[in-house]
Amino acid sequence: MKTIIIGGVAGGASAAARLRRLDEKAEIIMFERGGHISFANCGLPYYIGGAIRDKEALLLQTPERFNARFCVDVRVHTEVTAIDKSAKAVTVKNLNSGDTYTESYDKLILSPGAEPFMPFKIESERVFTLRNMADTFRIKRFIAANKPRSAVVVGGGYIGVEMAENLREAELEVTIVEMADQVIAPLDYDMACDLHLHIEQKGVKLMLSESVRGVTAEKKGLTLQLGSGLLQTDMLIVAVGVRPETALAKEAGLSVNERGGILVDRFLRTSDENIYAIGDAVEVTDFVTGQKSMIPLAGPANKQGRIAADNICGRQSQYTGTQGSAIIKVFDMTAAATGVNEKTARRLGLNYDKSFTYSASHAGYYPGAVNMSVKVLYDKDNGKILGAQIVGFDGVDKRCDVLATAIRAGMTAADLTSLELCYAPPYSSAKDPVNMAGYVIENLLNGTVKNLHWHEVAALPRDGSAILLDIRTPFEYKNGHIDGFVNIPLDELRGRLSELDKNKTIYVTCQVGLRGYIGARILAQHGFDVYNLSGGYRLYQSIYAQMAPPDIIGLRPESRLPL
Repeated sequence: MKTIIIGGVAGGASAAARLRRLDEKAEIIMFERGGHISFANCGLPYYIGGAIRDKEALLLQTPERFNARFCVDVRVHTEVTAIDKSAKAVTVKNLNSGDTYTESYDKLILSPGAEPFMPFKIESERVFTLRNMADTFRIKRFIAANKPRSAVVVGGGYIGVEMAENLREAELEVTIVEMADQVIAPLDYDMACDLHLHIEQKGVKLMLSESVRGVTAEKKGLTLQLGSGLLQTDMLIVAVGVRPETALAKEAGLSVNERGGILVDRFLRTSDENIYAIGDAVEVTDFVTGQKSMIPLAGPANKQGRIAADNICGRQSQYTGTQGSAIIKVFDMTAAATGVNEKTARRLGLNYDKSFTYSASHAGYYPGAVNMSVKVLYDKDNGKILGAQIVGFDGVDKRCDVLATAIRAGMTAADLTSLELCYAPPYSSAKDPVNMAGYVIENLLNGTVKNLHWHEVAALPRDGSAILLDIRTPFEYKNGHIDGFVNIPLDELRGRLSELDKNKTIYVTCQVGLRGYIGARILAQHGFDVYNLSGGYRLYQSIYAQMAPPDIIGLRPESRLPL
C-alpha cells in the first residue's frame, strides 16, 4: 500500500505516524510546501513575546527525525500542483530546483490547512500574518532590527489576542482593531466583557466595532484608514481569520461546500473513495447541533489524521463531530469555551436557557482563591448541557474540560450535581464549580427559583408597579447599584417583609446571584412572586460599566454558602 500525504503539521504528521504504527511495510510519502513538517503552531506567538526563547523548541519533528522514527519519505519545499484521480497520481514541483515529476498512489490524504485571510492589498515589510515558522521568524527579526514602538493587530480572535499580548510583552504599544463588538467570537459578549477590561488594564488599546478600510505604507511607518479616522503604527499584524486552502481539491473535481470546504463522510473520505481529507480545510459536523462547519483547531486535526489512517489500514474508524473546545491565555486571565454559545443557540432556534455562576478556583479559606465566571447553556426541556464558557484565572481549564466531557457524554444538569470530582483545599471546593453550575440549573428546571438576565433589567418597570430589591450590604449598595433598585440587606429581609407588597412582583439582585437566590427562596416561601438576577450586580456591572472589582474570595464570603 502506497499512501501520499499532502501537508504536514497537525493532521498530516499524525496520519503518517499512525499509518506506520499500523503497517510497517506501507510506503508513505509526505509532501510539505514549507520547510517544517511538524511544528507547534499554537506556540508561535509566545516565541515572539519571549515566553519561549529557544526556537528549536517549536520544532516537534524535523524531516530527518521523522524519517528515522517512522520511516516516512518526507519531502519539504515540495508542492503538489495537481491530482489526477483517474490515474491515481499527483504532479509534484520541487520549489528549490523548479523540477516537476509525477508520483502514483494507492491512497491519498489531503491535509492542506488554511491560509490567513488578507482583507486589503499592500506590500510592505511592516505588514505581517502569522501562520508558520517563517512568518514567526520574520516578525521576530523585524522587531529586533527595527525596534518598533507601536503595533496594530487587526482582528480580536485567538491569534489576534495572543499576538497583542506577546507584542505587549515585547514592550510595544499595542492596539487591537476588531470589527465586532467583542474579542474571541466563540465567547458571548457578556463573557468577553471581563477580557476587555483586563486587556485594557494591561495597556492594550481596544478599538471594537471598528474596521480597517485601507493601509498606506510610508517611509517610517503605516497609516491605517479606519471608519473613525486615521491610525499610525510602526507595524501591522493581520489576524482576521483564515480560509481553507482547497484549490487543489477543487481542481481535482472533489466535492466542496460553498465556502470551499472539502466534503467528507464520517470516515473522512472525500467524493473519491481513494482520497481522504483532514484538518482545517474539511467540513465537519457540530457534535451538539448537527450543523456543518470548518473548525481550524489542532485537536480535531490530530484526531482526524489518526482516523483517516485507521480507515486506510482497514480499521473502520469514524469522526463523530466537533464541539469547538478551545482555550486562550489573555495575560493573567484564561478564557475557555466548548459546545454551543448563545449566538448560535439563538440563530438555530434552540429551546435553551443559561445560568451564570461565580465560583472559587479552590477552597475560599485557602490562600489565593479567585472567582471564575461560568456560563452554561442547557436545554430547557431536559436539562441537557449544550455549551459552556468560563473566564477567570486559576482552574478555568479543568472545569471547562469537565464540561466538554459532559457535553460529549450527553449529560444533564442533574448529572453535573452528582459528579464526584477531586477535592483538596488547594485545588477545589467540596462542591466544585461544575457541581455548582449543575445545582443552579437544577433549581431553575424544577422551579425552585426563577431567574431574569442582565439584558432584561432595562425593561423592568420603575413606576412602582414592581419592587426592585438589592439585598447586598449597605456598603456594597453605596459603592454602586442598578438604577431603581432599593436596598434591604439579606440578613434583615425576614424582619422587613411587611415593607413589601405581595401584589407586586419582586426582582432581586445581590453581588453574584447567590445571596439573591437565598433571598428569593425566603420571599417565595412567604407568598411573593420573585425573580433573581442571574450573575447579580457583578455581571451587570462588568457589561455596562466595565468597572467590576476583582473577585477575590476573601471579599466574597457569601459565595461559599450552600445551594
